[in-house]
Amino acid sequence: MTKKQTIKELINFIEAAVTPYHCVEKMSSMLDSSGFQYLNEKDAWQLSQGCKYYTTRNGSSIVAWQMPAQQVVEISGFRMIGAHTDSPCLKVKPNPEITSNGYLQLGVQIYGGALLNPWFDRDLSLAGRVSYRDENGSIKSSLIDFKKALAIIPSLAIHLNREANSGFKINPQTMVTPIIGQQQASNKSSFDFREMLAGHLQTQGITGAQVLDFDLSFYDVQSPATIGLQDEFFASARLDNLLSCFMGIKALLNAESTQGVMLVCNDHEEVGSMSAEGAQGPMLQQVLNRLSEKGESQMRMIANSMLISADNAHGIHPNFSDKHDAKHGPLLNAGAVIKTNANQRYATNDITSAMFKEFAHQVDVKVQSFVVRSDMACGSTIGPITASQIGIKTLDIGVPQFAMHSIRELAGCDDVVNTIEILKCFLRQPSV
Repeated sequence: MTKKQTIKELINFIEAAVTPYHCVEKMSSMLDSSGFQYLNEKDAWQLSQGCKYYTTRNGSSIVAWQMPAQQVVEISGFRMIGAHTDSPCLKVKPNPEITSNGYLQLGVQIYGGALLNPWFDRDLSLAGRVSYRDENGSIKSSLIDFKKALAIIPSLAIHLNREANSGFKINPQTMVTPIIGQQQASNKSSFDFREMLAGHLQTQGITGAQVLDFDLSFYDVQSPATIGLQDEFFASARLDNLLSCFMGIKALLNAESTQGVMLVCNDHEEVGSMSAEGAQGPMLQQVLNRLSEKGESQMRMIANSMLISADNAHGIHPNFSDKHDAKHGPLLNAGAVIKTNANQRYATNDITSAMFKEFAHQVDVKVQSFVVRSDMACGSTIGPITASQIGIKTLDIGVPQFAMHSIRELAGCDDVVNTIEILKCFLRQPSV
């Protein structure tokens, strides 16, 4: 597949994956089309050597794997790729309706460490999951996506805010409230958001729904795009971390491996991963418990396994190069980044780093290194969480990007293609 085709697929993936629920729905569709069998957690699992499976939890986390074709699972182990499905965003509050000066607004919570400034003056739509009581009295859920722009957070004019360009502080409670319309002069009755959702469900063929609750977030409707004189950059919302989800599933579907391979994409990384479906929860361990007997067999399986935690890295910004260690400033389109931290904010060690460099060497692509400045705090990923819970050897890598946690982020197109090749090579390894 050419770089152009891969980037086109990435655009389609991100446009579909507007929330973690839609991300898992999109990945499930890709897996179904490639012969993976869905396993419900409520059912008894019957697993066969060499066969492909996947399961989901909460509709927002997914684990997909192929059983080893020639070896027993405790000898083969699993070559695992980990990523997360969530991104910083604005989530709608349970009682969101606000009417102010005749404008209809929705109250939101800030999910994760969002960079708030870029959310102003963007065309926003709304998507997520709605739970409702149907006409028969049953509780059901459905994914929704309005797709069209229906909200905006206008900036305050600089004439009224002379400090706008000199360190103005955003109040997330009072200033980040999307406007979705105006109250009609002929209809002064209060706006009912749940009725609006029920009306949208009706357009999906769901009639008579009484909306009970929802998990909805705003997103920018602007499509992903390539940028640059040679189309070398890729700009999009939610690159952290849909880009890693995409690279992981592309590697899984195209590695043509006979080994035990697995892709784990968890929700809630941006808020600490502590949930039933987050990396700090029991989901992965519970899946592994169903793939091998506990005790000696499972311990051998884990010892013969390895996890690559893929989450984007901070590329050195030409306007802010002093924010990087001079020897560890990754460049866009110069290779995947091995992330290291002496205080275990990343799970990389010298052995797993050396292995990743060898995988890159085998497919003839370059890699880079990132260490945060010693006078700055370091973020973390699902890597250390999974390694500490499962006991699996792990490293943290990622594609370098700009504007992490902005509503629109930037990465390099070559890095996407080359990292997929490294991940495919990793999945084909006879031993790890």
